[in-house]
Amino acid sequence: MTRLSARALNRAALARQLLLDRAGLGVLDAVAHLGGLQAQEPQEPFIGLWSRLRGFDPAVLSDLLTERRVVRTHLMRRTIHLVSAEDAVAWRTRHDAMLRQRLLGVYRRELDGVDLDELAAAGRELLADDEPRSMPELGRALAERWPAAGARALGEAVIVLVPAVQVPPRGLWRASGGARNVLLSSWLGREVDPPPGDGPDPAGVALVRRYLAAFGPAATADLRAWCGVAGLPAAVASIRAELVAFRDERGRELLDLPDAPRPDPDVPAPVRFLPAFDNAILGYADRGRIIDDEHRGLSVAGQRAVLVDGRVAATWSVEGGTVLVGPLRGFSRLDRAEVTEQGRELASFLSDGASDHVQVLE
Repeated sequence: MTRLSARALNRAALARQLLLDRAGLGVLDAVAHLGGLQAQEPQEPFIGLWSRLRGFDPAVLSDLLTERRVVRTHLMRRTIHLVSAEDAVAWRTRHDAMLRQRLLGVYRRELDGVDLDELAAAGRELLADDEPRSMPELGRALAERWPAAGARALGEAVIVLVPAVQVPPRGLWRASGGARNVLLSSWLGREVDPPPGDGPDPAGVALVRRYLAAFGPAATADLRAWCGVAGLPAAVASIRAELVAFRDERGRELLDLPDAPRPDPDVPAPVRFLPAFDNAILGYADRGRIIDDEHRGLSVAGQRAVLVDGRVAATWSVEGGTVLVGPLRGFSRLDRAEVTEQGRELASFLSDGASDHVQVLE
């Protein structure tokens, strides 16, 4: 079995994540290819797509949201993701058990004694009038029936238990608006796909294939870290004969699609600015292929990262129209020049051309 070096895995990840070369894909195709973008911070997906697509126009993503072809919903890892409408319908039920489990991991005490099926039914009835509601509004309405649970836990529970989406203007480019929710089925005009029976698991198989296309080669532990879903070993086993296998430097088995790109480890990797909570970092159990262990906590904390030679080498923020770059290690003269140039382009993108100021901090 071929052994892949850490650098080979890094370059493969960059290629799959559209970070080795900006892609000429359409925005919807890019969102689908990536399996969605983590989006609890509403403006961050725009940065993620700007870093990945040639000539990215943020108005196109806003239009996809208002046209209901892309939605904001709780999905992978119980976090808000921006996904295609098709993927939301196909994948939501396959995530139900994980969503419920993670909800209870946070609110088990508050929801003790609450029948979650009854709560879901009550929440669905409340949302049936298609009036967008915030989680606090939902929680307060349901607290009359379950006062001991508290409005916060009830509101969040409904949005996890009942397939729902956050509606615009939430998530539009440069728009402000709180998270207000409606039923996914009402928003899209169709129900989510039913759960798998005792036979094949098409949604699970699709998750495996799509994950490998966007993140492979990867271990099954990486797949689970990305989506949070247990029970995919059967889906992996069902298509294993279609996959190729490798080993990493620690001897872990990595699976992949046979024709997916695995670039030469020595191919140059350009500087890229990543948004907060980017799945290029968070989508693995072993995040070492793109970020050093000592900096691993930065991505979980929502720090935006700068990739230099394919690895996290700095954090960045914006103050007064200036992109501020905080190096995590020393930069060569060439690195600094490329970081500065990409920072200028990012500042211009974020300001509609009003500023191209960037400062690399000492």
